Amino acid sequence: MEAVSLSRHGASLPLHGYGYQELGFSSASSSLPINSSRGLRYRSSLHQQANLRNAAQRYCFSSIVRQCAGVSWCYLTPNKNLYNPWYNKLLSGKRNPRYVLVRSGVAKMGTHEAGYPLSEVPLSSKVRGACFYATTAITAIFLFMLMLGAHPIVLLMDRYRRRIHYTIAKMWASLSIAPFFRIKYEGLENLPSSNSPAVYVSNHQSFLDIYTLLTLGRSFKFISKTAIFLFPIIGWAMFMMGVIPLKRMDSRSQLDCLKQCMELIRKGASVFFFPEGTRSKDGKLGAFKKGAFSVAAKTKVPVVPITLMGTGSIMPPGFEGILNMGSVKVVIHKPVVGIDPEALCNEARNVIADALSKQC
Repeated sequence: MEAVSLSRHGASLPLHGYGYQELGFSSASSSLPINSSRGLRYRSSLHQQANLRNAAQRYCFSSIVRQCAGVSWCYLTPNKNLYNPWYNKLLSGKRNPRYVLVRSGVAKMGTHEAGYPLSEVPLSSKVRGACFYATTAITAIFLFMLMLGAHPIVLLMDRYRRRIHYTIAKMWASLSIAPFFRIKYEGLENLPSSNSPAVYVSNHQSFLDIYTLLTLGRSFKFISKTAIFLFPIIGWAMFMMGVIPLKRMDSRSQLDCLKQCMELIRKGASVFFFPEGTRSKDGKLGAFKKGAFSVAAKTKVPVVPITLMGTGSIMPPGFEGILNMGSVKVVIHKPVVGIDPEALCNEARNVIADALSKQC
């Protein structure tokens, strides 16, 4: 692997070792070769990214990951903190220097937020991951045939809720995860009746969140990327369950999705949203989008906040091929009712954030 280097205004400086020196710091440095708005941008192996992240945390920097064409590009930006001397030094200059690019000769898959490089993943976690997918695939094949046979009856008798399909999906999820981890439920009494439409919202940490939520036995309609529907068995089952398709970055598709959600609620079905929009890379709760709460306000149904804990550590985002040991906790909070989408959004997020903070 070629040495990682810092580049600034066409000049490069090779880096040796790890820690704060990889950020361009030295004990005698008085300024940083980094742009205060764009931050430090690097593409490197997971091992180097982990060390860069650790050094950044020591010097009050925050990190953001962006993926483009399968390559992980990470940005380090100085926090706007009065106690961060590096940020003040950046602002003291008359002109902001260009951002620094750090790259390595080998780019590996994954994200640095996962906490460890793929080479350090325990063999037992890899084996558990393979066994999990084998279990869920075999279970899905048999239960899909049952779902396919019941589909004509569902379309005639229960076109909008499709409770038979969701009962089968609950069986699939429960059988898939039962050999690998346990789920502890709290606040089940706060779940609305299965006949009462509602908007369910939750934090999003892992690929396992869907499995965990299906075990609740409620026939809420998830929202999924259209590409997932092309997957054999799983995608076909999602289509029969009435999962709502969405094209990301397509404003018309987003509007159609919200309209479809409102129509389903008026027909007596429930819908489920991950208001963060995507999985959290570091386990921290992200900002909530207001689409789910606009749907709830316009249809005058309650919002049911749900907090998921533990799924991110069992199957970290970016490491869907492994399965660590652990347990999951699901907290169902009391429904929130209102006609102001912003107030509903803030209240639901605060409830979930408080539950996550108590876990720490």
